[in-house]
Order: sequence, then C-alpha cells, then structure tokens
Amino acid sequence: MTDLHVVDAAAEHAAEIVAVIHHAFSTRRVLDPPSTALSENATTVTDAVTKHGGLLVRVNGAPAGAVLFEETGDVLNLRRVSVDPRHQARGVASAMVGCAEEVAVRRGLSRVQLVARVELPDTVEFWRRRGYSVVEQHDHNLIYAKAMPAELTVPTADDMRAIGEEIAGQLRAGDVLVLSGDLGAGKTTFTQGLGAGLKVRGSITSPTFVISRVHPSLAGGPALVHVDAYRLGGFAELDDLDLDASLDDAVTVVEWGHGLAESLAPDRLDIVVTRGDDDTDETREIRVTPVGTRWAASGLRVSVLEKN
Repeated sequence: MTDLHVVDAAAEHAAEIVAVIHHAFSTRRVLDPPSTALSENATTVTDAVTKHGGLLVRVNGAPAGAVLFEETGDVLNLRRVSVDPRHQARGVASAMVGCAEEVAVRRGLSRVQLVARVELPDTVEFWRRRGYSVVEQHDHNLIYAKAMPAELTVPTADDMRAIGEEIAGQLRAGDVLVLSGDLGAGKTTFTQGLGAGLKVRGSITSPTFVISRVHPSLAGGPALVHVDAYRLGGFAELDDLDLDASLDDAVTVVEWGHGLAESLAPDRLDIVVTRGDDDTDETREIRVTPVGTRWAASGLRVSVLEKN
C-alpha cells in the first residue's frame, strides 16, 4: 500500500525539495533554452518557501514531489513542479496540484498559474486534464492558468444580491451562468443582484411558469436572459428555447441548469447555492466555480462581504 502525504513546505524541508527538483529535471530531455531548475539549492529554496510557501510530497516516507509557490497579486504561481522519476504514475502530481489549488482558495486568490514547455506534450496534456487553459504563449513557454472557485457564507438576502451585483460587474456579452440549489435557496435572489448590476429593465422574478424571460439593458450593455430549466425534460427542450440566437449578445442565467445547461458554453460560471435545515435562518452558502479559458485568463473576484 502506498502511503502518500502532502505537507506545507518549510525551511527544514529545503534539502528534500532540492533533491526532488534535481532528480526530476535531470531526467528530462534537454531543452533550448535549458531549464534553470538545476541551479536551485538549499538557499534559494529556503528563501522561496519562507516568502511564499510550497509543498512537499512524501511516498512511504521518502520525498517524491515538490512545488514552490510565488504569489503575485491574486495569482498563485506554481514553480518547479517536480516528481521524482522513481515515484511517477503514483498520483503524486495530481495530489500536489490539488493541494496547491486548496492553498489558493484558502488564501483568497482568484487563479493558479504556471509555465509549461510546448516541447513536453505529456506535461501539456497533464495540465489540460487538470482543467488548465493556455492564456498566453511566449516562444516555447505556455502560460497555463485555472480560475479558482469562490466559497462564501452569505448572511442575508441583501448580501446575496450584493454578490450578484459584484459579479455582474465582471460579466460581458456571451457569458453563461448555471445556477443550482434547492427551492428557496436564493437562486432568484442572486439573479436579482445580477440584474441590478447589469442595469436591465424589468423585475427579476422566478421564471418558472414562462421558462424564459429577456431583460433588455437600460445602459447599453448586454441583456439578461433568465431561464428556469426546472420543468424541462432534457437538452432537446432547452434547445427548443433557441438560446443560441441571443447567447453571444446577452448574459444567460439558467436556474436548475446543472447537468443540462453546461453544454451551452465551454466558458461559464457554475454556481451552487445551499441553505441550512432551519427555515428561519437566512444564511446561505454559495460556491462559484469559473470554468474555461475566459475565466482562466481573468479570474473571478468576490470581495463585497469583506467590506462588511
């Protein structure tokens, strides 16, 4: 049985991290220009983990993987992502990257980013499978990024509307939001905030009985298309709404859209609103997961509750 542990890197781990980096990069084929990873030493690694942190993976007690962090703005950059060749194909890289993403979420950062070389197709494929998108390319360097989810406890309905309004300020025509949550969780309340932020016409109410409503902009921006998929029997019925006709020119919000509306766009916001068991408690939990290249390039920031 494999005993795999991921620990937060500290200065005391510098020697182990250097060993992993050197083992990993010394076995890779030589690139032009070559990687500078083999110049890492105990001093440079200690400095890196002291300033920004990192991770060390041990398999059966032996150092097997490592990554160094560099935090710039609201981005967590991954440096020297390394797996000792003796421990490849054991889930080390996936575990390490998953933990790095958890670190980014805990720190309130909007994106994780790294550099991969175009000449290493296996590496490129790994990041693609992990949901990372190429957001820039500089010669042989591919800049991969992934937007991190925002997880918030929302005390009141007014706070839910405020979150919707803040997110609206980051939307543009063509954006799709897929909303999920139990009855009364606050999906329509969130959408009311979107409508206020987008400055659209008309009262935002649950479209259950009309399935779809279009709210034109009062400010020259995109319209808001508000869809309730609760009574739809499948994608064919969603397709019958002919949303493609307005998709590129509007912001489209689909309530009860999980498992159905994701096919509308590869770039979207998946939003889940949950409520507690106490009907008298307004507190809600909201998780906003940005998906696709559009959000990988910009990230999503939800900070309105930080001001309260």
